[in-house]
Amino acid sequence: MIEQFINFVIRPPRAEYNPDQYLWEKEFTLAGRKYKRQDMELRNGRGHTLQCSHYVPSPFPENTPLPCVIYCHGNSGCRADANEAAVILLPSNITVFTLDFSGSGLSDGEYVSLGWHEKEDLKVVVSYLRSNKQISRVGLWGRSMGAVTGLLYGAEDPSIAGMVLDSAFSNLFDLMMELVDVYKIRLPKFTVKVAVQYMRWVIQKKAKFDIMDLNCMQVAPKTFFPALFGHAKDDKFIQPHHSDLIFKSYAGDKNIIKFDGDHNSSRPQFYYDSVSIFFYNVLHPPQVSSAYSSKLEKYYDMGDLKVGAGMDESLLYEIIAGLRTAGTDAASSSSAPPSITNTRSDSVIHEDSALNDDEPSQLQDKPIGQNEECCSYTSSNRESWGRCSSLGSEDEPSADCMAANNSHQMTLEVLATPMRNSQPKPSDPLKEEKKKKASTVVKKPKREKFEKLEALSQRLRLCILKRVNHRRHRSS
Repeated sequence: MIEQFINFVIRPPRAEYNPDQYLWEKEFTLAGRKYKRQDMELRNGRGHTLQCSHYVPSPFPENTPLPCVIYCHGNSGCRADANEAAVILLPSNITVFTLDFSGSGLSDGEYVSLGWHEKEDLKVVVSYLRSNKQISRVGLWGRSMGAVTGLLYGAEDPSIAGMVLDSAFSNLFDLMMELVDVYKIRLPKFTVKVAVQYMRWVIQKKAKFDIMDLNCMQVAPKTFFPALFGHAKDDKFIQPHHSDLIFKSYAGDKNIIKFDGDHNSSRPQFYYDSVSIFFYNVLHPPQVSSAYSSKLEKYYDMGDLKVGAGMDESLLYEIIAGLRTAGTDAASSSSAPPSITNTRSDSVIHEDSALNDDEPSQLQDKPIGQNEECCSYTSSNRESWGRCSSLGSEDEPSADCMAANNSHQMTLEVLATPMRNSQPKPSDPLKEEKKKKASTVVKKPKREKFEKLEALSQRLRLCILKRVNHRRHRSS
């Protein structure tokens, strides 16, 4: 039994995984934008090699440094646990750095220390990011052991912009005494205390740290930057009162969120929304022009059906191009309001072609854009790591889209190319007679063009509806 408790502290089950199978791909797409995974190795002060990954936009915007959040995993976790953090933060122009702590995952080291040595690993990562001119502010996001690591390190580095602490314990000794009761180990308290002292000696000998030093209550009053605390209400492993104690003694701006679930359960969507907003407020990601992100929304507004909803974008652009080709001539001969000018339809052609060229995509400036669009996701083997994160929310259609729906039964009729202008001119009887004759001749071709437009619209609608319910589910 004592040996099991020692292993609980310094040698829990170790994650073994293939990075190409359980991490995001080297190049991947989220919400219609391209990103890449940069793998690297860093060396800590004890000579251990740390396996790290950095998720950044592809290509990285020139002369625009971006903030970064370092994700710190739990005692049995690895950098694959940061997959959902990447989904949440990347659309807000916040890069995500993750690592296997020493003794965890694929990094060197034999033992973990529940935050004591891990804070030195974190120091190496922060130093690396500080030397990178492409990175501006740095934030921390830790869960369980990772939360304790972030708090221990944050007390030593006031330059951290903010941190999220999910399920941190206040004091390791108190936690171990509580677990004796949770697992109903029937021993006198005096005997338990003697056993803990023995474990303390063994851990010091093997892992080179003192369990009595892991006390977040000593560092919380010395930490002043903003912090967001989170804890599951039914967590029996690290009970919620641990976060309450740290929260009360924390010196900086703070907030705490309680949610349903246990220690290893997936976190609810409103919690991820709060995390996204928190990091957006403390990291201040750059608000680069959102022209790229608004191109499709401006001219091809689909209401609830967004471009990034897991569909084949190349097929979408192909169909939209067909719609534009079929609708241009048809729309040009229809009656359009005098306020619509030719420049609008021309800009549609110009901007639509820009979506397919090789120029770098512009960054979005929406703080929580990931809640509007789901990620494209190709690897089917990630599900065994991390927890479920079903991203995407139902947004109300715009007024233009609602108007189009009222005027036509088909939802995607609004995808038609904007009508060209027909400026009012003085009426001429001869010209009017010629127009009437011409309209009788071209009446059939116009009908064929509209039928083609309608067929393409139906094809697009079926394409989207088959894919719009795509969601990513992963088991814990």
